[in-house]
Amino acid sequence: MPSESTQHRPAKLSGCVIAFMEADRIAGCLESLAFCDEVVVVDSGSTDATREIAAKHGARVVVNAPFPGMSQQRQVSVDQATHDWVLCLDADERVTPALRAEIEGLRAEGFRGAAYEMPRANHYLGRVVRHGLFNPDRKVRLFDRRQAVCRGTNPHDRVELLPGGELRRLRGALEHLSFRSLQHHLRSIDNYTRVAAATLKAQGRRGAWWDLLVRPPAVVCKSLVVKLGFLDGWRGLLISGLAGYYDWLKYWRLRQTWKS
Repeated sequence: MPSESTQHRPAKLSGCVIAFMEADRIAGCLESLAFCDEVVVVDSGSTDATREIAAKHGARVVVNAPFPGMSQQRQVSVDQATHDWVLCLDADERVTPALRAEIEGLRAEGFRGAAYEMPRANHYLGRVVRHGLFNPDRKVRLFDRRQAVCRGTNPHDRVELLPGGELRRLRGALEHLSFRSLQHHLRSIDNYTRVAAATLKAQGRRGAWWDLLVRPPAVVCKSLVVKLGFLDGWRGLLISGLAGYYDWLKYWRLRQTWKS
């Protein structure tokens, strides 16, 4: 039987970050992970100073290029960790003081369950949005890698618990800096819809005319009305409109891939 001192020994924690061309944002991410026992950064082949800045902040940097996909790269970062409990972030995310305090409290007790889910406070064009599709935007980012794996449908990823794993919720939020500008948002839509369309085609999906006519307005309605996105003002309107555009472009590209 473990001794009392062993039972209450704080759990070791690895911070796992995936990054690409994030020289302007990686430092803040790593500073927020300073309480971890180690930080691993998996870079997708950046040509800016991302890797150098990460190393300067004490992270162990691993290059895995070309980019294999979001879920695959996330799993690479988890596999590179030394400790079984991992806290996974993107370079544009930060652990807030409230979330750090909550994690530190749980860590001191040795953690419980298999994984923890937390909300994200999403910044969009200079302000945190509190409604619409960006809220509460809960993500599983703290977990025991022996009881969970990174999966998902590219370009998105998610953490899946193995059978019997218990998921718990945290109140503290991750800060998500989101898009640098409207142009950045539009470029991301362009990139993500290409990947999403290719993924759907690989699954045998063809895309019907009603995907183009029904899905986009349904997404806009959900974001703007059902999830009260209009309360975020012009940002809420813009987010809702671009969400509809994302869906339209994804299915239009899917149809085009079959035609070509």
